[in-house]
Amino acid sequence: MQRVCFRLQIRKDKMDEYVRRHSIVWPEMLAALSETGWTNYSLFLDRNDGTLVGYLETPSLAAAKAGMEKKEINAKWQAEMAEFFVALEGKRPDEGFLELEEVFHLN
Repeated sequence: MQRVCFRLQIRKDKMDEYVRRHSIVWPEMLAALSETGWTNYSLFLDRNDGTLVGYLETPSLAAAKAGMEKKEINAKWQAEMAEFFVALEGKRPDEGFLELEEVFHLN
């Protein structure tokens, strides 16, 4: 199982709404994530500066992302969420995250 950690930046003026939206994630989006191999998925927000850190486990990040690319609900969700992020340079949030290097894991 691949462990993946990534970082994005949330606009400070949009943090509350970002959190609210994640308290009501669309059931179709949750199902799509599960169907495409996104497991043990969590998001963490630093309210001081808007740093968002995500963590997930998946058999293959490439396959999980490719699976979501085929889901119509993902395109809708990414379009809805794009306004919350800083410095995506024309990319959708699921394309623009910075994958972090794992340097230690306590097994």
